[in-house]
Amino acid sequence: MDYFPLFLDLRSRPVLLVGGGAVASRKLALLLEAGAHVTVVAPALGEALSSPPLAGRFAWREARFEPAMVGGQRLVVAATGDRAVNAEVAAACERAGLPVNVVDDPELSSAIVPAIVDRSPLVIAISSAGTAPMLARLVREKLETAIDESFGALARVLARARRRIVAALPDAAARRRFYGDALAGPVASLVRAGRESEADAALERALVASSPASDATAPARGRVLLVGAGPGDPGLLTLRALRAIQEADVVVHDGLVSDGVLALVRRDARRIPVAKQGGGAQVPQAEIDARLVALAREGLTVVRLKGGDPFVFGRGAEELRVLRAAGIPYEVVPGITAAVGAAAYAGIPLTDRGNAAGARLLTARRADDAAGDGLAAHGAGDDTLAIYMGRARLRDSARTLLRAGRPAATPVALVEHATRPQQRVLTSTLGELAAGPPDPGLAGPTIMIVGEAAALAAELHWFAGAPQPLAVAAGRAPLERAS
Repeated sequence: MDYFPLFLDLRSRPVLLVGGGAVASRKLALLLEAGAHVTVVAPALGEALSSPPLAGRFAWREARFEPAMVGGQRLVVAATGDRAVNAEVAAACERAGLPVNVVDDPELSSAIVPAIVDRSPLVIAISSAGTAPMLARLVREKLETAIDESFGALARVLARARRRIVAALPDAAARRRFYGDALAGPVASLVRAGRESEADAALERALVASSPASDATAPARGRVLLVGAGPGDPGLLTLRALRAIQEADVVVHDGLVSDGVLALVRRDARRIPVAKQGGGAQVPQAEIDARLVALAREGLTVVRLKGGDPFVFGRGAEELRVLRAAGIPYEVVPGITAAVGAAAYAGIPLTDRGNAAGARLLTARRADDAAGDGLAAHGAGDDTLAIYMGRARLRDSARTLLRAGRPAATPVALVEHATRPQQRVLTSTLGELAAGPPDPGLAGPTIMIVGEAAALAAELHWFAGAPQPLAVAAGRAPLERAS
């Protein structure tokens, strides 16, 4: 071990920072965040130190460094950019028995400032002993994605109950089991949902039930995380979604969830496919609901993984009502909905000055409207329409929108397999679609985008192949576009 890891309490403690440039400003910001009383020694201050947000938050000695200045300090940082001055600072600290950090110079340093993951009061420090700072930063980036931001609040909840936990569970093994349950169960879920006071109460109830003196035998109770997997590209998963699928004991996933996303699921998690894709085998919703409840009652962490966003044509509310009625804790992790992903990867702005002042997310089918005539209520105007679940109803949808008043020349873009390597963008107009065959030959999940902004795909496309006229793709002669 080249350096002994140690955390210093610098709150209201004096710290000397030698240097007034950009490097010193970065160290100053970190020291101020730790609550230190910082004195900066420099003949002049650079722009970063003399302007907000740092200006006025430290004392400035307008002078060159002198060895006597280290007296009475808790820590000294040298950041001058002049190695001779930095060596003088390091020598003065060595004589005074003070820790000194010389920025980017481990040979002169007796203390290293690590890369930090801050979830205060939980703080993780990573150091390469000054030899490979980029490696330490890479490790920090990986930890930032793996450690939830709510860990700080969870640490506060556990800290408030620490003495009671030790008193109630004198056996160390029993305490470890209790903490493990708290970190993975309802207490953590409540903290993540921003309900810290309820988490305190849940922890107290769990502590009473876990005490050797208690006769309580609480049934195992897991939780369900309703997670949006996005439109297909695994790079579009949110950090919270990635953490969720890597925490899961069981993942119950739709057919629209891509293989790339499923590859990120924790290796030993059980996967249960429940296809919910038009044209394919369907698992009844009631069966899915019952399975979620049964798995959670086994004490498991269950991820219900849905393509796109669970609250945008994803039947998420239906599943949450069942979970709530069963008393199962749940969370919702939003995802990038298919229309947003399809439009972005096709180069189509859903809103665009001069083309579309707004956008509407619609479905070609509704529970109370099998024919899709609900589109008629939204056909007028110039908003961009993004229509889900319409691959089998393209001609009918186009005719409905024409009856509602949309011009026959209105551009249409059909985005098939959006955000995936096999993505295709096919262009047409409402008039061409309405006059064409019921099935234009699309095989994969498709988003239909209607409006003047759809024509911008030809200009702004960037992903996969260039847009292609639907008539050409279907082997038909293209129709003349109406003026």
